[in-house]
Amino acid sequence: MSFDPSTLYLFATMVAGMLGAMLWLFGRQENIPALKWWGTAYLLGAASVALWTVGSSTLDAMVLMGLNAIGFAACGMVWNAARIFHGRKANLPGLVLGPIAWIGAATTVEDHALRLTIGAGIVAICAALTASELWSERRRVLKRRWLAIVIPVAHGCVLMLPILVGDLLRFNGQNYVSSFWVTLFSIELVLYAIGTVFVIFMMVSDRAVAVHKTAASVDPLSGMLNRRGFTEACTRVIEREANAGRPVTVMIFDIDHFKSINDRFGHPAGDEILKLFSAVVVNSLRISDLSGRIGGEEFAALLPCSLDEGVLVAERVREAFENSNIACEEGPVDTTVSIGVAGGPAGTELEVLLASADTALYQAKRGGRNRVEAAEELPLSLENWRRKTAGLPAAARQKPATVRI
Repeated sequence: MSFDPSTLYLFATMVAGMLGAMLWLFGRQENIPALKWWGTAYLLGAASVALWTVGSSTLDAMVLMGLNAIGFAACGMVWNAARIFHGRKANLPGLVLGPIAWIGAATTVEDHALRLTIGAGIVAICAALTASELWSERRRVLKRRWLAIVIPVAHGCVLMLPILVGDLLRFNGQNYVSSFWVTLFSIELVLYAIGTVFVIFMMVSDRAVAVHKTAASVDPLSGMLNRRGFTEACTRVIEREANAGRPVTVMIFDIDHFKSINDRFGHPAGDEILKLFSAVVVNSLRISDLSGRIGGEEFAALLPCSLDEGVLVAERVREAFENSNIACEEGPVDTTVSIGVAGGPAGTELEVLLASADTALYQAKRGGRNRVEAAEELPLSLENWRRKTAGLPAAARQKPATVRI
């Protein structure tokens, strides 16, 4: 069974063109620049191959060389699309080096087979660079990345295979691989185009899931973890520290007289105070520490350290916030915070630590605010403490039964 090479090429380029248009329109609709790069690359590549196939017998040699150069530029765009999708800048030299190399080869190399070898090598290099870009994206799980890496690698291998084994398939001065190679490459081009689009949408889907997961775990005002995100992250850290036998410390922050700040200066000013305090907390903690906004004006942090170290950090946060020197048109804004700190041995549950730090926090408030109080005891029964404090105002909470650390 034989296939007409021109028909195969036109069919492959038609598929690539339709997929390119779909990618470009979707990228424009969802405002995803990488998809527009991918779509444009497909459209340019499909157009150049289609025009070359139709006009190879009638067009001028210089025009055909230009069409080929456009196709090589499209390969560079695919590589750049992968870079842009992962937040990197476009490599503009990568767009023109391939076309320049091809034009140089086409104008200086007389051997047709060598020119084909150079052209296939350029495409294979672009495919390898694309695979390398996807491999370097360590945020993706390897099991989900393998397909994105295998497809461009396989594309490059198909291009290079006839070059590597071509001499073995020639005898009696005739080349019997040509028709077979055209058929194979045309089929592979269709599969590559469809497979790449599948991988692209798989990556877009993964990115959307990650964005939604992040949105569900992050407080939009402060940019810190919300209660849910903080709890999940702390659970993982506590488990890690427990396996290493290291203690952890939790602190709860409550901005003093925050309601009066809202009443006196307005809610926009209150929001700015919350943003300021979140920045103070983040700048005062190490990169390995966790922090989050767990209530209106209530924040929390978890530090893999001892209680004494945690108290020093809490005092640093308190001093930094007090010295913020914020003033509005109505006058200066008091920026003070009360902090409760609780520590426990390796493996202490987060809720137990939070309950103890919460008790210390209200001791700090009852002691005059703008101070740090360390809990010397942990709740003996968290459930009993919850039942006792359920429905009571914060000021009326009773300290749970405790056990000394």
